[in-house]
Amino acid sequence: MGMLSLPRFLSCGKKKDFSFTFEGDTSCTDENLERGNWANKSEYLLSMVGYAVGLGNVWRFPYLAYQNGGGAFLIPYTVMLALTGLPLFFMECSIGQFASQGPVSAWRMVPLFQGVGITMVIISTFVTIYYNVIIAYALYYLFASFQKVLPWSECFSWADELCSKTRIVSDCNTTFNGDIIRANYTFVTANNLTCINGTMTYKPVQFPSAQYWNKVTLQRSSGLDETGRIVWYLALCLLLAWIIVAAALYKGIKSSGKVVYFTALFPYVILLILLVRGVTLEGALDGIEYYIGTESNITKLMEAEVWKDAATQIFFSLSTGWGGLVALSSYNRFHNNCYADAILVCVINCATSVFAGFAIFSILGHMAFISQRPVPEVVDSGFALAFVAYPEALTQLPVSPLWSFLFFFMLVLLGLDSQFAIVETLTTTIQDINPTIMKKLRGPITLGVCAILFSFGLVCVTQAGIYWVNLIDHYCAGWGILISGSLEVVGVVYIYGGKRFIEDIEMMIGKKSNSFWLWWKMCWFFITPVLLIAILGWSLSTFSDATYGSIVYPVWGNVLGWCMIIFSVIWIPVVAIAKICRTEGNIIERLVRCCRPAANWGPYLERHRGERYSHMTEPKDKLEIPAVSAIMY
Repeated sequence: MGMLSLPRFLSCGKKKDFSFTFEGDTSCTDENLERGNWANKSEYLLSMVGYAVGLGNVWRFPYLAYQNGGGAFLIPYTVMLALTGLPLFFMECSIGQFASQGPVSAWRMVPLFQGVGITMVIISTFVTIYYNVIIAYALYYLFASFQKVLPWSECFSWADELCSKTRIVSDCNTTFNGDIIRANYTFVTANNLTCINGTMTYKPVQFPSAQYWNKVTLQRSSGLDETGRIVWYLALCLLLAWIIVAAALYKGIKSSGKVVYFTALFPYVILLILLVRGVTLEGALDGIEYYIGTESNITKLMEAEVWKDAATQIFFSLSTGWGGLVALSSYNRFHNNCYADAILVCVINCATSVFAGFAIFSILGHMAFISQRPVPEVVDSGFALAFVAYPEALTQLPVSPLWSFLFFFMLVLLGLDSQFAIVETLTTTIQDINPTIMKKLRGPITLGVCAILFSFGLVCVTQAGIYWVNLIDHYCAGWGILISGSLEVVGVVYIYGGKRFIEDIEMMIGKKSNSFWLWWKMCWFFITPVLLIAILGWSLSTFSDATYGSIVYPVWGNVLGWCMIIFSVIWIPVVAIAKICRTEGNIIERLVRCCRPAANWGPYLERHRGERYSHMTEPKDKLEIPAVSAIMY
């Protein structure tokens, strides 16, 4: 029973330090009553792990490791984790927790750079549209697995003459009437002849899973020009994916924090099951040898491309530069140890990537063994791995529908965790515009955001949908994030001030020695920004128009892609110019004032401000001007 004892003063985290309440009042569980806090640290850590550990850990890292020297790739991967990934991850977690603000409002620290936050949010919006489409693909395969025979296990009625599970000989050299001739394989078999070893050429056949992916799942058209109709079952799967996201986020972190206990942890159970099953199969060791064993090539470390791939994978795998880390950390209690959290999440993320590679390559090795092909011929990445190569490998296993269900269920959970955080980034930005209204209408606003994003995603479930998914991914999920990440480090360290930033962190986690900060200073002041700018330069210099396999996009498609990325990053100079124009004084005075923290920058709650921020004004409940310009206050 609830206690009706004498009232007492409890610190409830309002702007005023104390409020009059009753013992047992659950509203006092939050330190920050306006924005709310994570119910406990486990929910925060699981949400961060779920955000960082996504589809790329399963379908991109293993292939990159195999392609870039196998086990040798772990050396540049670990180095880049220490030099770029971890410093930026720790920085973003600290910013969000210190200010209790999302990725846009947190730039009160350097108002001139507030456009960086807007860029993060816009790119996250583009990405969340197509990311849920990928989850819809996984849901479709999940439902398709509820059959006694997997529909892509053989060349059924939807297949053409190029569909085959084994290689088909086209022609070869053979001995005929004492002479060695080159003959069609039909002629060879008709005359009971045999091919001379090493002289056979093969037809360009496709696995059943490849044709099922293109002809049945996607009903893929010839190109971006041919939109075709909406694939109704993919549209329903997309709707289901958005319903799950909306339900999980209906009460914000209060509901999503409970969901992640399952969605963040259960994929590890499935990965372990797949790994145990995989390593018991014939040929599994061959696959693992190519992934990270004796086939590793240490000489690959001499190639700059390998180090660039390692840095890029770390940057995108940890989800830095998207704004999500700032948003999730903004719901932490002020004195949470964000330093330990950052290290823990980064280590878990990278360990998951390596672990997933064993589960993937063990079963691909078995597939190569069964189909009598070398391992490199069955290895792929991205969509080709998740929806072609691995599903094909699963058909080789006994009780294949069970393994297929587990694999695609894991993909769905991995995708949903990341999607929760991306959408939370958008709703957190809306909350920072008007916390009072958001607190009252969080549920309906979340439903509205999900409904709008669902409608935008319908173009991605047409017959040309895969081309749209690839187009958005190619232009929006690339160097735009590298720009925001690079400017983030420059803005915090060189304009706001690295020393001041470290003092802010110490307000949260306690005073640390100079030796403690030595490594972080080296990274933040020099190593991390230099590496990010180098990767950005490399990405821009090697950037090419979008293609999907051998299909070239039309000119208007690439123009549209450039428009999307320009629309994302243009807010950086636009907001900076707007800030300068609205400030008084000559140009130098305006620049200086725009580079100083805003009057309301600092810890959200009055009792956390101390002497350093005792001068600050109360955080405003809403932004000064409406629409897009509103986020520029």
